[in-house]
Amino acid sequence: MADPRSILHRFADTTVLVVGDVMLDAYLWGRVDRISPEAPVPVVHVTDRSTRLGGAANVVLNLHALGARPIVASMTGEDDAATTLAQLLREQDLSTEGLMRSAERTTTVKTRVISGHQHVVRVDEEMDGDLSVRDQEAFLHHCIGLLRKLRPGVVIFEDYDKGTLTPGVIAGLVAEARQLGIPTAVDPKKRHFFAYREVDLFKPNLKELREGLKVDLTSGDLSGVKAAVRLLEAQLANRISLVTLSEHGLYAHSAGEEAALPAHLRRIADVSGAGDTVIAVAALCLAQGLPLRALAAWANLAGGLVCEQVGVVPVDPRQLLAEAERLAIA
Repeated sequence: MADPRSILHRFADTTVLVVGDVMLDAYLWGRVDRISPEAPVPVVHVTDRSTRLGGAANVVLNLHALGARPIVASMTGEDDAATTLAQLLREQDLSTEGLMRSAERTTTVKTRVISGHQHVVRVDEEMDGDLSVRDQEAFLHHCIGLLRKLRPGVVIFEDYDKGTLTPGVIAGLVAEARQLGIPTAVDPKKRHFFAYREVDLFKPNLKELREGLKVDLTSGDLSGVKAAVRLLEAQLANRISLVTLSEHGLYAHSAGEEAALPAHLRRIADVSGAGDTVIAVAALCLAQGLPLRALAAWANLAGGLVCEQVGVVPVDPRQLLAEAERLAIA
């Protein structure tokens, strides 16, 4: 059985193609001293502002933090936000060769206003319609070229329902990855939930599973989750299902094998971005061919750790290793 240190070392030898919706996470940090006289809302006195990589790019940051070699493929707008996004990638020594721009699109920006440790409001600037036929064909051709050139250890579909991952792009890339023998992992959203047929790993959270299947589920109803997963696999023919259950941990299933893991006790500060960390770690485990229980344990641990930080931040590999060794995860 491999020890946690050797598994993390193997993560660092993995090239990963992340395909999906990139975005910018902008932050206004400040304090609230009074209520506005114009409306019953807090007035935030801004003391700092920052911009970070978000969406599919946050998955890339998690992979990069773990030493992997990620490349993100996405369609952005022809705007200042796209320029900022590319610059932030370069500042992290990350490739921008997977990015394409379209005059028909705008780059997604999510601005969070935070007072102390309290999330006050979020403002979204985005275009969430599917790519045009022309953009879809160009993007699919671009991604297939990357697949053939890079031969990554795994492909991650990071879907935020912002239009990059159309049914045509999904089907074309899944088919090409299967042809090349490259495993695929999906972090889905509702709109194209059932477009990801025959992928290797499908990772919805409870809300996505409930909305995708149109079933009534609660996170504490493990028997209901198990039944929903069987229904999911009958429709998608996916090899592995990994369902995150918030404070109840996660449930994983594959070919008659299952793992139900409770959440680790944490001082929860912010759950933003935890799903990005879970799919990044799960995909790296998938690329290394780890058993289902080990894959679930690593993903569960990493997702919990990032919830202790305010804002969307990647997992800390030293903290992950220390916790994995303490819990004897292998």
